[in-house]
Amino acid sequence: MNRVEGRVKVTGLATYAAEYPVEGVTYAYPVQSRIAKGRVTHVDVSRALAMPGVLGVLSVEDPPELADDADAELALFQSRDVAYRGQLIAAAVAGTYEEARAAADAVRVAYEPADHDVGLRADHPGLYRPEVVNPDYPADTEQGDVEAGLAEAATTIDVTYTTPVLHNNPMEPHAALAVWAGDGRLLVYDSAQGASIDQDTIAKTFGLPPNRVRVVSRHVGGGFGSKGTTRPHAVLAALAARAVGRPVKVALTRQQMFDVTGYRTPTIQRLRLGADADGRLTALEHVAYEQSSTLVEFAEQTATPARVMYAVPALRTAHRLVRLDVATPSWMRAPGECPGMYALESAMDELAYAAGLDPVELRVRNEPETEPESGLPFSSRNLVACLREGARRFGWDRRDPAPGVRRKGEWLVGTGVAASTYPARRMPSQALATVQDGDFLIQVAATDIGTGARTALTRIAAERLGVAPDRVHVELGDSDLPAAPVAGGSMGTASWGSAIVRACEELMKDGKEGRADTTGEIAADTRLARHAFGAQFAEVRVSEVTGEVRVSRLLGVFAAGHIVDAELARSQFIGGMTMGLGMALMEETQTDEEFGGFLRRDLAQYHVPACADVESIEAVWLEEQDERLNPMGSKGIGEIGIVGTAAAIGNAVHHATGHRVRDLPITPAKILMPRF
Repeated sequence: MNRVEGRVKVTGLATYAAEYPVEGVTYAYPVQSRIAKGRVTHVDVSRALAMPGVLGVLSVEDPPELADDADAELALFQSRDVAYRGQLIAAAVAGTYEEARAAADAVRVAYEPADHDVGLRADHPGLYRPEVVNPDYPADTEQGDVEAGLAEAATTIDVTYTTPVLHNNPMEPHAALAVWAGDGRLLVYDSAQGASIDQDTIAKTFGLPPNRVRVVSRHVGGGFGSKGTTRPHAVLAALAARAVGRPVKVALTRQQMFDVTGYRTPTIQRLRLGADADGRLTALEHVAYEQSSTLVEFAEQTATPARVMYAVPALRTAHRLVRLDVATPSWMRAPGECPGMYALESAMDELAYAAGLDPVELRVRNEPETEPESGLPFSSRNLVACLREGARRFGWDRRDPAPGVRRKGEWLVGTGVAASTYPARRMPSQALATVQDGDFLIQVAATDIGTGARTALTRIAAERLGVAPDRVHVELGDSDLPAAPVAGGSMGTASWGSAIVRACEELMKDGKEGRADTTGEIAADTRLARHAFGAQFAEVRVSEVTGEVRVSRLLGVFAAGHIVDAELARSQFIGGMTMGLGMALMEETQTDEEFGGFLRRDLAQYHVPACADVESIEAVWLEEQDERLNPMGSKGIGEIGIVGTAAAIGNAVHHATGHRVRDLPITPAKILMPRF
């Protein structure tokens, strides 16, 4: 079926957060800290207040009222302390965007700077073990004797990989429009991945009951995790609107987004692997070093995929965190699993070469019967089938295993493989189904962030009701609708779809209305290891002259339960693989060691892939029946596509050149470095 919202998008009728027509709207523009650590000693707003159209200036000089327990990243203007460069310390409000921006430039801020520390390193004295990593996994796990397993192994490797700071760059910049009603209710049009969770956070920040706040996010132009939690722009819009008594719009620039909308933490990952003479793992250790801010602890679950992937008698995973003078990291597509699987699958490739085994065969030989850490049975696991089918489609049997020997003119040619996994979660959700003029209305506070959620949910409801999809109308993106979890963690369709199915079942019994809340159903779920799996294959060409890498082919084969809509699924898989290509070869936000903050703060310097960066990209999936997951038997697909792609490309670069690059991104300089 066609995308439900396709027509309004291509005709420009879809309304995004910054586009709602509100009478009397004004604009706020933030003033950001120019130091990475210290205190604001004075904010001079006199010049700004004298400028045309200016309605007011908010700053730490006169802290606006917020709840005492507001999240530290959202507690705007409450403290003179500066925690990172780019932190919002003031904002100008004016009748037009241009007037607000000019007034913000006129604000003068005096600082008392302090020495800052923005560098992650594995020997940092501030490293510690967090209690949990996102969302609530134990930071460390250990079973068996890793040292003994390594000692008895026929082949061992001890390698370290690094990944840089990475930033989400959704097409729609973060924006919010806040309107206070006369009765004290707050309406926020926000670019957010979850209206319900945004409502709760904004209400908590302002000390309001949730029913006094309404969030509308009907169309969202991408998020990839950066819009999964409330960001400072939404709080700023509400604060400014309350201060001037008029609606206020905040639209962040691309550069501002790099400072205050989250990012993927850089990682340093050490892996030690051992295998016996038959290639079966005897020990696996995965230790990840990461950063967070001094304001909020965010610990990414980087090493957790090692707890899922391979049969090994001795397994240790650990996370170490350091609080630096930086903004707080946050979710980025497939948080934890993405950088963690890059390191793990690169290490598995290195182990395969060291042991003289085919990289596909090594993975097959270490297939577990149950989840290695928990011992739980898998609801379904078809990784081996993905590897076998991918190898067949890719022509893996024609591969010469020797690295650095295939050449087309100046181009060295190589192929690589990596496995992928992502949890198949669902969260409690509510939904309402009613009959309206002979058609069916489905209401749920889900969010379509460009993935086609409206279309998928329409299809799920139509199939359960036994009617044509054009008789089903899905309303979403509003916190006044039945509460729903965030569009993230590859759990949106599974969570919202479960509630919709149950609501439709109730409607068919009642004839007029069906309500559902899946809280009890999910609490009673059987304890199973629930994961999607996949295998990615890559072919690259590497110029011996310039060091540039060209990706000739990418293939992903996935086992992700029942596929609700084939066209949407292919788009999601390919989108993830494209982001994995960017991660492997070009994406990197550099940290400014001297002044703090980030360098490469726009899309002229932070490079993302274009269609020309891969000649052929293909995504396919296996038919997988997994009825114990949810009523649809589906698994999330939004993130698994990115998970193994960077490792597959890195492994292909090694196969092409014989040189292993362990620090992403793989740039021409790193390719050519061994020569000099």
